[in-house]
Amino acid sequence: MPVSMKDIAEAAGVTESTVSRALADSPRINPNTRHRIQRISKEMGYIPSAIARGLATNRTSTLGVVVMDPLEAFNAGMVIAINRNACGYGYSVILSICDPDPEREMSAIRLLLQQRVDAIIVPDPHIADSALPQLEQMGVPVILINRSSYAFSVGTDSVDGARQATEHLLNLNHRRIAYIGGTRSAEESLERQKGYLQALQARGIPPDPLLIVQGDGWRGGGKECMEQLLALPQPPTAVFCFNDVTAAGVLQAIHNAALRVPEDVSVVGFDDTSLASCLVPPLTTFAQPMDALARLALRTAFDPLAEHETSTRVILSGKLVVRESTGPCP
Repeated sequence: MPVSMKDIAEAAGVTESTVSRALADSPRINPNTRHRIQRISKEMGYIPSAIARGLATNRTSTLGVVVMDPLEAFNAGMVIAINRNACGYGYSVILSICDPDPEREMSAIRLLLQQRVDAIIVPDPHIADSALPQLEQMGVPVILINRSSYAFSVGTDSVDGARQATEHLLNLNHRRIAYIGGTRSAEESLERQKGYLQALQARGIPPDPLLIVQGDGWRGGGKECMEQLLALPQPPTAVFCFNDVTAAGVLQAIHNAALRVPEDVSVVGFDDTSLASCLVPPLTTFAQPMDALARLALRTAFDPLAEHETSTRVILSGKLVVRESTGPCP
């Protein structure tokens, strides 16, 4: 049987109300008595009831996280970072997985609300395109990652990241640089395309529409887009990809065409997920600060509860990580 406050009270020779106040660090209890009760509760293996605490404080110390694919590289990295930082706040995480359907997305979020989570974080950028108005009426803070159009969001500066990635290729004397976007997050894809175009225009290089193609943000889409680019009369000598997963498909297409990376084609990704350093060759990519994004998402989740803020948008800087997938223009 679990140890109760009544058991601790009998062992300490005090009332249950005294035990309750002592375990809550109430200053109304004599410090020596408080420390003695806390020591006894620890020795007896007492575990506080989260349900009872939630009823008393109207907080459950639980955080909801919604994703479509928890195994996708960026989602997996963010879930791990959110969980690690939530533990530091004394919060536990409930992960909800939904299908790419607006009604199922909202159903997953409602299930979290039924669990009385204190806040919800959505790191998957593909979720909630059609559900933003409903999210704003949820009654608990809902924080989106890399969705600057939403009232409560934290994200990485995609425009600057794409500009840095493209400038890296330009500094290697590449001039025919392709961009493969990702429809799984139209907002992010357009921001990264904007940074790509800014870098080209700053060097006086007119963009070639044939070198801008839209993938789906997944490996298969990256492979198909690269096959399309390699079939051009003048294929690109370098490719900047929407994310690392797209870049993995690009590397596969280049290998299938009996070409080499970076000797024939240089490839740059975006995110710096755990996948990037495991690819062959290891991928040059722009790193999103996932741990900092998780910390800020949690802070954003808590601040509206205490201060009733109406909007919080935070944009962080990342950094380019140069590995073996980029080299001088052939």
